[in-house]
Amino acid sequence: MSSSLNFGKNWSLGLNKIPRACISQESCHLILRKNQEHKGHSEISELDTKDKVILKYPQKFKNYRPPPLVSALKDSAAESAASFHFPGHNRGAAAPESLTELIGTRPFQHDLPELPELDNLFAPEGPILEAQKEAANLFGASETWFLVGGSTCGVQAAIMATCSPGDTLVLPRNSHISAVSAMVLCGAVPNDINAISKICHSRKIPLIVDEAHGAHFGFHKQLPISALAQGADLVVQSTHKVLCSLTQSSMLHSSGNSLVDRERICQCLQTLQSSSPSYLLLASLDAARAQISDNQETIFNEAIELAIEAKSKIGKIPGISLLGSLNYPSIDPLRVTIGVWGLGLSGFEADDILCRDFGVVSELVGTQSITLAFNLGTKREHVLRLVEGLNYLSATLFPICTVNRVIEVANLVHFDDIEMILSPRDAFFASKRKVRIEESIGEICGELICPYPPGIPVLFPGEVITERAVEYLLRVKGQGAVISGAADCLLSSLVVCKK
Repeated sequence: MSSSLNFGKNWSLGLNKIPRACISQESCHLILRKNQEHKGHSEISELDTKDKVILKYPQKFKNYRPPPLVSALKDSAAESAASFHFPGHNRGAAAPESLTELIGTRPFQHDLPELPELDNLFAPEGPILEAQKEAANLFGASETWFLVGGSTCGVQAAIMATCSPGDTLVLPRNSHISAVSAMVLCGAVPNDINAISKICHSRKIPLIVDEAHGAHFGFHKQLPISALAQGADLVVQSTHKVLCSLTQSSMLHSSGNSLVDRERICQCLQTLQSSSPSYLLLASLDAARAQISDNQETIFNEAIELAIEAKSKIGKIPGISLLGSLNYPSIDPLRVTIGVWGLGLSGFEADDILCRDFGVVSELVGTQSITLAFNLGTKREHVLRLVEGLNYLSATLFPICTVNRVIEVANLVHFDDIEMILSPRDAFFASKRKVRIEESIGEICGELICPYPPGIPVLFPGEVITERAVEYLLRVKGQGAVISGAADCLLSSLVVCKK
């Protein structure tokens, strides 16, 4: 509901209350009022009733709109959501005390991942796109891109987008180091860890493991063994995913093996990272480390118990399937993957209903399933809300569903006919053209096309485009997936390499 806002001679106070995307709540927006104490001067005030803060703007800004992405982040953070997604501090519920004593919990409450209402940086169509357009207008650009890797990645992207192998790049002697790293990047060509590490080390080859989702491994007897403990030489972990640092903060670990040149690692990190790092991110890594160190043997007890409880309840719901651990002895117990094909739904459709009607926000959505990430901030109330939502889906759809749709989707998800004609590097720099998508089959793909969710590439640059891949892309797009990497976001055409 909203109270009236009179724009006549005598302005009156007004509050505009709007519903949220997933859960109906109220939010106070702009108030237009006349300043009675200073004749001839009027002002616009933005009232935040939660924090008792009033921001005032001159009357000449009566058409003022809050920054689109800031506004979207504020609204999303205000949701009373049962969060089964990253980051691990769970909207501040499990924020490290050593850091909240310094900055409070509000930064954590607003430290959100790429939720639908917050748009997708690599395929923007909502508040990020609007914010980028506003920036382009202000700075006199035709188009502006927001960067989360500092100016370093901007320099690298600019050089890589304008220079091909063999081109001459004229630089002053005092150029920023990111320009040098870009020249390096332009020339790049394209199981059981314990067993792999032995094979690598027997041939004096270092083993690097991307353990982005496993920063918590090894801190509970039911969790998988960490990659470092299995002999990996370098391990990259996203500390913000299940542990509780701020989004974008990660760690690189070295085993100290002589196969790895420490000084070269330092040089590479200086080359690739921003020269203006956020100390909030750095402090959050230290705080997350301290949080685990305080009680590393028991800190994940409750989260794992809740995940087990959730699986027990969900396993009894008709039409709902659970990814079991029979064939995956090292599966993470804090991941709960739910199959909804028995209800005749796609994962996207089920996820929309759970979010809209029950305030349950998942970590990952696929064509047939939803994956939930349990963490240190997960509460029993969240589990009960999730179970309630799944029971609703089952009671509504299970009695009337058929298996036809399930079989149709299942036939589209396996790709065993990959044929690479060009290396990704050669395809990236090759001359290209656009063709209609129905005419692209058999052509060499010139783009890295990746549906999100789930964020797994379907077509690589240099790969032959198949009918199955095209059919899959069109299907998942129709079910709600965002297609990133494609020049044509509508997928009416694809970019292919000229033969």
